[in-house]
Amino acid sequence: MLVQRLILKNWRNFQQADIRLRDVTYLVGANATGKSNLLDVFRFLRDIGKSTGGGLQTAVAARGGLSKLRCLHARRDPEVRIEVHLAESADDEEPLWRYTIGFKSEGKGAQRTLITEETVWKRGEQQSLLQRPGVDDQADTARLTQTHLEQIQTNAGFRDIADFFSGVLYLHVVPQLLKHADQLRGQTLEHDPFGQGLLEHVARTPEKTRVSRLKRIEEALKLAIPRFSELKFVRDQATGQPHLEVRYEHFRPKAGWQREEQWSDGTLRLFGLLWSLLEGNDMLLLEEPELSLNDAIVEQIPRMLQRLQRDKKRRRQIILTTHSSALLGEQIDGRSILRLEAGDEGTRIFPPTESDIIALQSGLSPAEVILPKTRPGHADQLQLI
Repeated sequence: MLVQRLILKNWRNFQQADIRLRDVTYLVGANATGKSNLLDVFRFLRDIGKSTGGGLQTAVAARGGLSKLRCLHARRDPEVRIEVHLAESADDEEPLWRYTIGFKSEGKGAQRTLITEETVWKRGEQQSLLQRPGVDDQADTARLTQTHLEQIQTNAGFRDIADFFSGVLYLHVVPQLLKHADQLRGQTLEHDPFGQGLLEHVARTPEKTRVSRLKRIEEALKLAIPRFSELKFVRDQATGQPHLEVRYEHFRPKAGWQREEQWSDGTLRLFGLLWSLLEGNDMLLLEEPELSLNDAIVEQIPRMLQRLQRDKKRRRQIILTTHSSALLGEQIDGRSILRLEAGDEGTRIFPPTESDIIALQSGLSPAEVILPKTRPGHADQLQLI
């Protein structure tokens, strides 16, 4: 199952948005146009759908409150609204599920975030499975502080939606956090989006699965990193902490192994990318996967994603942001690219135009056709004062 369509109102940068998503979707745009905020829609739904420690109030509070979520251009209508269409295929004529959540501030007293709309529709049903607010909500407004999505006792009829959102994975490895994880031990952000606990996560993976994944990653790293020879998982004998070690070809046959704190930033980020691609089949959100990587490696990322979609066991929906001409140098399906552009009334999202599609079909790459449209108008005048 995947997100086929997303409709937004007053979400962060977006006063209005209505977009179609593919198995793999590339988000491009200048800095501060809202690419990360668009990814955060799915993290927000994940946080709502958690049956323990989550829910609407927690998800809103984790983002600094409703005032930080609501679009600054929302003048008359303060409601934030998210509508998601889920389908088995991006090309299905009709979705399997539609889920809508709308909410706004109570406007008085405790200034609670209250649900203004929560609906669930399923293909083939005579009527909506859920339509809120209902009579019970009107009699007790405290009920409107919680979604039915987050409540096990009320989401039985559409738990597939809750399970889908709960599985969303976001990973944007910050190499320094991983290199210095031992010294930085303490509070880790929930879901560990920056990879601080990646090694612990690798350690918790069942041994058979871990060995299999590391072997595949080892073969990939041999191709990507000069003189790379071997990868292994170990535990520190003194502390029990998990580590990754690599060995490079060396004139000394028994040259020592290097732990992750000695790896390059690019090697760590590539490991995180490869591990996330092999882990599960839930939606995966990637932020600028090209960072710290050589262009020759970045050029292969679209092919890696395409091969993943052909693997029925690992096929998953992937949404990624990028500024890289190397990554967009491939012949990518034009329908997979969305361009974000900031304007006076918030950010707008554009699919490729008809002329863009013709240019792509003629053999030009997205880096040549679409990426130039994201260039800031006065970038050539940038200088230190």
